[in-house]
Amino acid sequence: MTTSSTTADPAGARAHARAMAGTRVEAMPTIPATAATDLPAGVVADDVVWDETLAPGGYAARVLKRGSRLRLVDLRGDACASMLVFNAERPVERLNVADTVKVQWNAYLGAGRLLLSDMGRVLMSVIEDDTHGHDAFCGASNLASNARKYGDGFNHGAHPNARDRFVIALAKFGMNRRDIHPCVNWFKPVAIAADGAIELDTGPFAPGQAITLRAEMDVIVVIANCPHVREPRDGYTVTPLRATAWRGAVTAQDDPVRLATPEGLRAFENVEDYYRR
Repeated sequence: MTTSSTTADPAGARAHARAMAGTRVEAMPTIPATAATDLPAGVVADDVVWDETLAPGGYAARVLKRGSRLRLVDLRGDACASMLVFNAERPVERLNVADTVKVQWNAYLGAGRLLLSDMGRVLMSVIEDDTHGHDAFCGASNLASNARKYGDGFNHGAHPNARDRFVIALAKFGMNRRDIHPCVNWFKPVAIAADGAIELDTGPFAPGQAITLRAEMDVIVVIANCPHVREPRDGYTVTPLRATAWRGAVTAQDDPVRLATPEGLRAFENVEDYYRR
């Protein structure tokens, strides 16, 4: 335990900080990323560009190059990965959840589905998914929703909300609150009932369920691991999330996801036209 006496002066604070060298906790990035272990089958350590575990209430943001794969793992069965995605070259282009649902004629994301931008291009595609489902309807938790449920929702309090976590992450890329767009919530299955009611499935789910996405453009990915905005259970209920990304090939012309639907093919062609410049 650190006491005020040991860090009350610069020399003591420096000694304490240096003594922490090499300390690892569960929720932190792996530095260098190539030191990551327990990788997906076929992934070599030298290709890993990001490996990080997000604590409950944690957030992260990374630039991923076109062709990169991103694997999200719900380590203990109760993560909620709220995600924003931007074109890394021109962040004014970003995920459009409404178009993602409308253009694909399907509101339930999973393997083979695409994350579409507001300019008609594919930002990322889902290439593997062994989860129970996701949410493309409800958006992110916010200060007001967390305050109603937990008594507070401040960024540096006990119950941080996803929207304000996004604000911190976006600031690292010169963006701010106005750049937050409707997000996707991975690992939280939401369905719309016949009468229009929103039904959130809270599980419990088995630990280790995972989803793998492929970056179809150079993207900025922002993730907040906070309880779902419609979480019905008492307490700040969310568990750690692991994010691992590695280099991969750009999508081939005969890729089955690219060719799955006419609408999807057009979105891929828009990407290819963008990179033909």
